[in-house]
Amino acid sequence: MRAAPTILHLDMDAFFAAAEQASKPSLRGKPVVVGGLGPRGVVATASYEARRFGVHSAMPMGQARRLAPNAAYLVPRFAFYRSISEQVMELLRRLSPLVEPLSLDEAFVDLEAGGVADDSAGARAAGERLRADILATTGLTGSVGLAGSKMIAKIASEEAKPDGLVLIEPGTERELLGPRSVRILPGVGPATGEHLRRAGMTTVADLVEAGEDELVRLLGRAHGASLYLMAQGYDDRPVVAERDAKSVSVEDTFDTDIHDRVRIRIEVERLAERCVGRLRASGHSGRTIVLKVRRYDFSTLTRSETLRGPTDDPVVVREAAGRLLEAVDTTGGVRLLGVGVSGLADYTQEDLFAQAEAEASERPAEEEAAVEEAEAAPSTATETAERGWAPGRDVRHAVYGPGWVQGSGVGRVTVRFEEPWSGPGRVRTFAVDDPELEPSEPLPLVRGDAAA
Repeated sequence: MRAAPTILHLDMDAFFAAAEQASKPSLRGKPVVVGGLGPRGVVATASYEARRFGVHSAMPMGQARRLAPNAAYLVPRFAFYRSISEQVMELLRRLSPLVEPLSLDEAFVDLEAGGVADDSAGARAAGERLRADILATTGLTGSVGLAGSKMIAKIASEEAKPDGLVLIEPGTERELLGPRSVRILPGVGPATGEHLRRAGMTTVADLVEAGEDELVRLLGRAHGASLYLMAQGYDDRPVVAERDAKSVSVEDTFDTDIHDRVRIRIEVERLAERCVGRLRASGHSGRTIVLKVRRYDFSTLTRSETLRGPTDDPVVVREAAGRLLEAVDTTGGVRLLGVGVSGLADYTQEDLFAQAEAEASERPAEEEAAVEEAEAAPSTATETAERGWAPGRDVRHAVYGPGWVQGSGVGRVTVRFEEPWSGPGRVRTFAVDDPELEPSEPLPLVRGDAAA
């Protein structure tokens, strides 16, 4: 615990939705929901306008549509969000060499290590300067929490939302935490919270009053002891600049259950390819291949295979995932598939390439032909075109310039033509195969970036 509030926690406000509103003037001040748009999709982020209707992250998209039927529903543009995140993280690194990213839109910063603050006044000035720099650079807002520990700084940033700054002076932690719900503490999720409630503990003050021995009895030595310390406001975790990834994974939820075994195999192989792409992008290799299968009845199975050494070879990962699939009963259908790699390292085991070649050559010729035939199965031109015109995607028309897709169907696509720095634009409709309309890269949110 520090004597000065020099640990900063930044949390961008409704990040994905706010980025969409900033890039689409016609959506500003209106409810926006970003996430998977299929019947089994979930909400990734909802704008504050959508939250007033009860929409929140991780909610099934179908429920969100019932609560806010007039909201704009958009697919995520992760590359776009990542580019904004990189700008924000660069601003944080100017404050301190100790920046601990938690996600694209959230990070801790050790202000003391950067020499920018050693007391409350300095910390507040640094926080306000950061918020102004983020707004000027990205056009977006972020909320800042300042405290003497990571736990309290994160609580402070939650209190600061949206677009604010809250500083909690060291020494006031117990007074702050006492009347709060136990769920405010890290590691207290729904299950633990319910367990504590049944024991008569609903506030943080209740935990302190119960004492360490009682919490250990209820939750076990490690969890009980740490929870007792946190309830008193103690948290001495340092800000760690590099957070080592433990695994890399990708998964897809399907709009309708998949029953065909060949199709399931194809989807697993595609996921394996995507997983290896992320693995290589992170500069890692891994030893353990993991397959996740959620069946029609919501039962979830996880299978893994550990190789002789780490690899980042797509053939090795694909074949291992395929072997794991053979041991899973998919009768009745599959609603979700995932492929991951864990046991990460920064090198590869060369002899695994030979292993991959040998295993590929042993694959039955008829299975190979079946997979190739299924992958080559043609779609109609309309189906192919409409699949590329997802709501929210960036497009450019040869005559009307940049815009974004509002919707598509029955061979037509509706586009609103506007730019982040323009007013709300006009809407026009085209055939999905219009040669003058094509996908494009996102425009920067701040016009100065366009000239850079």
